[in-house]
Amino acid sequence: MTPEQLILQPVHERDDPFLLTVYGSTREQELAQVPWTMEQKQQFVRMQFEAQKAHYASEHPGAAHTLICLKGEAAGRLYLDRTGEEFHILDITFLPQYRNDGAGSIVLGQIMAEAQAAGKPVTIFVETFNPSLRLFKRLGFKAIREEGFHLLMRWSGDCSS
Repeated sequence: MTPEQLILQPVHERDDPFLLTVYGSTREQELAQVPWTMEQKQQFVRMQFEAQKAHYASEHPGAAHTLICLKGEAAGRLYLDRTGEEFHILDITFLPQYRNDGAGSIVLGQIMAEAQAAGKPVTIFVETFNPSLRLFKRLGFKAIREEGFHLLMRWSGDCSS
């Protein structure tokens, strides 16, 4: 994967079915453990997706919501709020078939470079059991606070801590 193969483009309402699929992929392991019908699981995922979407819109109205496209294909999503004293990543998620191929490192590297140029740190909440925690640690993010099973990770680069 190279940076040239990766494009971020604004999300439009027509992208909701794809975004629902991306969101649903993050809940598959959890939902495999409940005795619900497929229809119940789909209803639950849709409800949670809509709740998350509404929450992000109300709590982070200035956040950019973009599709992550790899080699011309929609592969994931990024919610990034640049409006505060830090760049806060609300969510970065790839479909399973696009995970672990370097695309996340490229997107995060671009965010980190932009934040460094702006003199701001980058933060993200990561679940303690999320495999991507290894990536954030490898890129130099440090846990600065624990809230339940979430860690607030922060990368400060050369800017003040």
